[in-house]
Amino acid sequence: MNSSQTGAEPVRHGVDWSRALALHSAERASFSLNNPNSAALAQRAARHMLFGVPLHWMTDWSTPFPLSVAQASGAQVVDVDAHVYADFCLGDTGAMFGHAPRPVAEALARQSELGYTAMMPSEDAVWVAEELTRRFGLPVWQFALSASDANRFMLRWLRAATGRSKILVFNGCYHGTVDDVFVDLVDGQARQRDSLLGQVSDLTATTVVVEFNDLEALEAALSSGEVACVLAEPVMTNIGMVLPQDGYWAAAQEIIERHGSLLVLDETHTISSGPGGYTMQHGLRPDALVLGKPVGGGVPCAVYGFSLSLATRIEQAKRAAPPGHSGVGTTLTANMLSMAAMRANLGQVMTDEAYERMFALAEQLAQGLVEAIARHRLPWCVTRVGARTEFQFSTVAPINGSAAELILDSQLEHIIHLYLLNRGMLITPFHNMMLVCPDTEPHDIVRFLQIFDACLAQLCGT
Repeated sequence: MNSSQTGAEPVRHGVDWSRALALHSAERASFSLNNPNSAALAQRAARHMLFGVPLHWMTDWSTPFPLSVAQASGAQVVDVDAHVYADFCLGDTGAMFGHAPRPVAEALARQSELGYTAMMPSEDAVWVAEELTRRFGLPVWQFALSASDANRFMLRWLRAATGRSKILVFNGCYHGTVDDVFVDLVDGQARQRDSLLGQVSDLTATTVVVEFNDLEALEAALSSGEVACVLAEPVMTNIGMVLPQDGYWAAAQEIIERHGSLLVLDETHTISSGPGGYTMQHGLRPDALVLGKPVGGGVPCAVYGFSLSLATRIEQAKRAAPPGHSGVGTTLTANMLSMAAMRANLGQVMTDEAYERMFALAEQLAQGLVEAIARHRLPWCVTRVGARTEFQFSTVAPINGSAAELILDSQLEHIIHLYLLNRGMLITPFHNMMLVCPDTEPHDIVRFLQIFDACLAQLCGT
């Protein structure tokens, strides 16, 4: 089931739908009544911003009008009406290690008096590259301002290094705003995503798409020898979490290597798996790796790394090219402010100890969700990847993007999200994903689970 449903059915994903619609109406009224300052800001914003928000997807929250933030610290957010929230969204991983971590705040304060950007390397950049090598095993690194840019730059470098124009992605993938990846499988055929605005080129000419967990499809797609790289999250996370099946990545890596393609892992979300991401936690061997939002503690920045052999090929391609702008990088790339933030975050916040705490909290959350779902006899499941947890409207977790899309239900998601938000609990506005950070407290999880259980009781009449 998906968001195109009309809501006429009596039961939807195990939920009494008439009760769900009544609950939604009541929660919208409650939000509107209790957030006058956010309402006033929304009215002002409507006059001077497209869609009334800084970025259009800020209207995708479950609220009748945007909720405006006043401050965020640790695992808490305070809105402009002084409501305090336990934050399980954490900027959809941008603040995966908490809002305004003290070491990062202190580093930014120091750097603010020493300069923001100079278009030159700094000692912090060297330290960060060395630390990334230690964590991920890849010896050569570059920087960007977002994972979208890092992925975009990576594709340019790899096409230049291999002389191949095509890339391969998985159906339902997410790699930021890189146009090349907005290709889906529709009835078994590659088709440019309808939602991609303003794109005039035919992306299907250079982007190949197959289902995740389908080794035969991967083998067939790479057999032409035209694919420069496979760009993938080790676990799909943005269409709902899709885990690799046992043995999938070992076999997939062998296929990719045999056909002379390269493997690029986007760890922006799966850094929830551990200090070296899913890559090190599960012994994967990518040729290149991208990491975005979380690496700077909330400051815009990203990193991307290469194996030594690939870095050599890239440097050769650059030196052989005519002089001029390569189309890679911006003048703000690796600015001093973001490098200081990354050094502080990697060195003092993204520690082994922090991950151990996050994993224990996430396990507490996941187990509580399982118990609540079972108590109300709902046909849902719970999926967890390190500090990232999600409940999905299916008895078993989906195995590919098509299966994940079929169980999405944005209307039901919004009802649940708004119920939680009105009681001081934030989760991501997209599907049902929750993060914990080092500042999350066990009592936050206990309270979250109590509210979640009460929401299910309202939805089911139990």
